[in-house]
Amino acid sequence: MKGKLVFLLLTTLWLATTTVATAQQPTKIPRIGYLGGTSAAAYAGRIEAFLQGLRELGYVEGKNVAIERRFASGKTDRLSELAAELVRLKVDILVSAGPTVTRLLKEATSTIPIVMTNEGDPVGSGFVASLARPGGNITGLSALAPELSGKRLELLKETVPKLSRVAVLGNSTEPANAQSLREVELAAGAFGVTVQYLDILSPKDIEIAFRAASKGRADAVLILLAGGLATAHRTEIVELAAKSRLPAIYNSAEFVDAGGLMSYAASLTDVSRRAAVYVDKILKGRTPADLPVEQPIKFEFIVNLKTAKQIGLTVPPNVLARADRVIR
Repeated sequence: MKGKLVFLLLTTLWLATTTVATAQQPTKIPRIGYLGGTSAAAYAGRIEAFLQGLRELGYVEGKNVAIERRFASGKTDRLSELAAELVRLKVDILVSAGPTVTRLLKEATSTIPIVMTNEGDPVGSGFVASLARPGGNITGLSALAPELSGKRLELLKETVPKLSRVAVLGNSTEPANAQSLREVELAAGAFGVTVQYLDILSPKDIEIAFRAASKGRADAVLILLAGGLATAHRTEIVELAAKSRLPAIYNSAEFVDAGGLMSYAASLTDVSRRAAVYVDKILKGRTPADLPVEQPIKFEFIVNLKTAKQIGLTVPPNVLARADRVIR
């Protein structure tokens, strides 16, 4: 009887000690790696939207989720190094801010889930097998860029009724570029507009392209550029457009916020907020291979009247009436 009492006492003490130790052990919080091609300031709006999306789902940075941010500050050669660094940190999920970043993260890991937030052609880029069944470690949101290019030319034609020649700035190394250009050419044929395509493969090509557009007597410019090159040099691009006094329409609101004339695109802030939904699903056990890639549901047409005045352009009332946001 005495032996049984001693055994029960020791068992009770052991259970109590184990319970206390378990209670004192800190809970491991998930870590998200966020990688961008330019500066933190350039992605400020998107990051805040992503954080808002996380908060809506119950995640608070520093409390029950940690975020490792890395930015290449426009130095594309640093992206591979930063991608490898996040992989070495063994984060639970990687979030990509653009197609160039997604490509390098894909090369860095085939096991850590990757959520892309701004990819025009995920299938053409080789990131996923299909939108419905991604099939690998990458999923997320498509920016649906190619299908919007014809609409941009339509808006440009309405803004500049006498438009007969448009300079199109793109990057032939981006998979979505070819489809976007086809969309522009189809719309151009319908509107009787001649397309002057100018390939931007490096930063030095930007100024050369604008000189070629002016020399070719372009009436306006349509920007297809995407990825790190576009983000890192958007201020230079909008300044050259203004200097050349060429009306320009862009594929991202960030260009207009930097002084560009107009943009029509998927809302990057809405896309970034929706990326949090993918993070939540993956943290709860879903695999990227089975999570369909989402296409944007919110689009924005933005007009900058300050820039219009600067280049001597009067934006027709019917165009302004269609704008979701007007900068005055």
